[in-house]
Amino acid sequence: MTKRWNKVGIIAGGGRLPLKLAEGCRERGDGYHVIRLMGYADAALDHHPGDDCGIAEVGKILRRLKESGCDAIVMAGLVHRPNFKTLRPDWRGAALLPKVVKAARGGDGALLDVLVETFGAEGFLVVGAEEVAGNLRAPQGPLGQHSPDDDAMSDIRKAARVIAALGPFDVGQGAVVRNGLVLAVEAAEGTDQMLQRCAALPDDVKGYEPDQPHGPRGVLLKRPKPGQELRVDLPTIGERTIRGAASAGLAGIAIAAEGALIIERDAVVELADTLGLFVYGLSELEWKGTT
Repeated sequence: MTKRWNKVGIIAGGGRLPLKLAEGCRERGDGYHVIRLMGYADAALDHHPGDDCGIAEVGKILRRLKESGCDAIVMAGLVHRPNFKTLRPDWRGAALLPKVVKAARGGDGALLDVLVETFGAEGFLVVGAEEVAGNLRAPQGPLGQHSPDDDAMSDIRKAARVIAALGPFDVGQGAVVRNGLVLAVEAAEGTDQMLQRCAALPDDVKGYEPDQPHGPRGVLLKRPKPGQELRVDLPTIGERTIRGAASAGLAGIAIAAEGALIIERDAVVELADTLGLFVYGLSELEWKGTT
């Protein structure tokens, strides 16, 4: 893929993804500058060129990106919705705050649209994490030694329909289904907490058929929400997701091929193989619910 920018600014929230992007840029010799969002960004990013900025210091963020010569930005990592009443914005952040608060009432999707629009209006090309590190996108089909059986595929298809149906409500990107029973839908708590909820369910509501052994069964599906801005907040899995699925007694994880990211793919596949879980890249036709 031909690179469409000269230097990229990495707006870094929490988790491993921003660090992987920064490391990839450094290894390839690509120009980059990290905006470390205080309270979120991994401390390891301190060893990369960049600045520490508060989440509401919009003016400082834009100024430092321009001063460092960035012509593109990528937003990566976890950022919890802040308490807008306690934010301390700079003047540019204060000017943007009413628009952000209004968008936030419409859900995370609307909020991200405002951020994309803001950076675009300042002349930055907004790119997805997969453009900065092209080896992150999930491929199609089974990724390791294990594959979903017919029952698992049926659960995957139902989970895909559930997420599609909830799209207008801007609900999360994940759902857990076992034997056709929806055990959980990802909401504001995120994937890890959702899987913990599944693991803690009483046995009589875990979705097993009568007299069915309580072995690994059921799936987690991660796919984009319908109409989602695909340059930001793509569904992402990593080793923690694999461990969470195993703790919840699931048979495996399905993710949208070309529509989801895998952090440390080799390590993820190795862990899934060790724990006996499948990781499956669902084709675009499948995860969009057209088959």
